[in-house]
Amino acid sequence: MIPVRGFSGETIAVLGLGRSGLATARALRAGGATPLCWDDNAEARARAEAEGFACAPLKRADAFDGVAALITSPGIPHLYPTPNPTIALAMSLGIPVDNDIGLFFRSFATPDWDEFDTLPRIVAVTGSNGKSTTSALIHHVLTAAGRPTQLAGNIGRGVLDIDPGEDGGIVVLELSSYQTELARALTPDIAVFTNLSPDHLDRHGGMGGYFAAKRRLFTIGGPDRAVIGTDEPEGLFLASQLSVAPADDRVIRVTSAKPSGPGWVVSARKGFLAEHRKGRQTGSIDLRPIPGLPGAHNHQNAACAYAACRSLGLAPRQIEAGFASFKGLPHRSQIVGTANGVTFVNDSKATNVDSAAKALQAFDRIRWIAGGLEKEGGLAALTPHLGGVRKAYLIGRSAAEFALGIPDTPHEVCETMARAVAAAVAEAEPGDTILLAPAAASFDQYDNFERRGEDFIAEVAKYL
Repeated sequence: MIPVRGFSGETIAVLGLGRSGLATARALRAGGATPLCWDDNAEARARAEAEGFACAPLKRADAFDGVAALITSPGIPHLYPTPNPTIALAMSLGIPVDNDIGLFFRSFATPDWDEFDTLPRIVAVTGSNGKSTTSALIHHVLTAAGRPTQLAGNIGRGVLDIDPGEDGGIVVLELSSYQTELARALTPDIAVFTNLSPDHLDRHGGMGGYFAAKRRLFTIGGPDRAVIGTDEPEGLFLASQLSVAPADDRVIRVTSAKPSGPGWVVSARKGFLAEHRKGRQTGSIDLRPIPGLPGAHNHQNAACAYAACRSLGLAPRQIEAGFASFKGLPHRSQIVGTANGVTFVNDSKATNVDSAAKALQAFDRIRWIAGGLEKEGGLAALTPHLGGVRKAYLIGRSAAEFALGIPDTPHEVCETMARAVAAAVAEAEPGDTILLAPAAASFDQYDNFERRGEDFIAEVAKYL
């Protein structure tokens, strides 16, 4: 646990008592603060009360008497589309609003670090797609190289639930836009921006607000080194804003284009990763044989992870060895199994059009299971990427609407996962890939994308 510093003797309100909220309450108490908690869910309040935390509705001004700050869970909106009433009330009273990420960055460093030979460091990864795989891959490579490391944030453990920093230790954080947007402190040593594509636009008031939330990771405290995916205009702009000269190696550009310029560039093209510095190639890895990193999108993730690990002092051969033993993450291009020459792949995490497009480009001869809770634009934007799709099997509440977006692709409205898998298996031929890449949210049929992926795996198990 990371005891929260700076609030000893103060009463701190905590809104939302899920995984991060309850961990925040514990860390505040460990740091000498008195948490005052609330969650609209009675079961969540009961869990907090069982640990001795006081719970009270934070719905009136007098509920905030003596409260020094409000700490809110990332999923609770504070601005768009409509501020949560409790957060709006706190802001109207002039009470600072923060989240667990902000508390972590203000509390992680402690006086005993003065005795360390090597200070602990923080690598923070954000972006629209690939941030989970990139974070997990960095953590895996560091672990394989014998470096003490912890994985936390939007993946793994809550940030305040990890162990205190140790001599030479490295914390790898995956941070969503929900987490970076509100945190009052953001001071990673290395910050990674994978890419940007439309997502969560209602929460951020459009693409400008969404990019601004991601950009805060690089501008609030200023990392010692920034790894920036530059294939989109926003990444190119961010890299330009952070550089002071063409050869400024505090910025590492990651691209799928041919490397150019005198700066530090890591490229991933046609299955090969290459590192260039001062116009010369200084390292390379053939990514094609690595089963845990299939497709161009995972090669971009590998390039981002490579750049971060090089910044931490690892040699190219150490990184390559770590890549080779990486098994991938559940629900992200996860190979479930093969039967009768047909491969089953679970990419339930492909919840938007851009991530689904990357999954579709990673495989050939695809029988594609897609659909769910439709996001803006439906599946129409995927049309350029459907050349390898032999047939689509559409599920979820928006299945019929999704069918209208792919009129030239053979498709079948199946509605349920069981029917979709059964239909795909019945029609599949050796060499086909049955791919779950929904391009939609899961909440019409499942609590989250994990449950959707688990349902796919359970249905596939009947045929393996």
